Amino acid sequence: MVTDEIALDFDHAYRMAEALAGEGQLDPGVLPDLREIEALLSGMSGAQNSHRWTTDALSVDEGWSRARQLARRVLVAELGGDWQRPLPVITVVR
Repeated sequence: MVTDEIALDFDHAYRMAEALAGEGQLDPGVLPDLREIEALLSGMSGAQNSHRWTTDALSVDEGWSRARQLARRVLVAELGGDWQRPLPVITVVR
């Protein structure tokens, strides 16, 4: 998966978050974390930040690290309990 696809896929899902929370399908308590992820990714965009969108940057950039922390917190809230497993490998077939 190309790094910018991560942000694009998140953006598509994020656009549904408010509605899903309103329908009871998403814990409204995770919305602030999702908003922060959106703000992080938006703040990392632009030509001046192209170095933050390399595959290597995913593992060393502070913004990506914070996004992972927030995403884990959302998953723990949604799945319940002390979810400590690594994030799943995602394969996109087009």
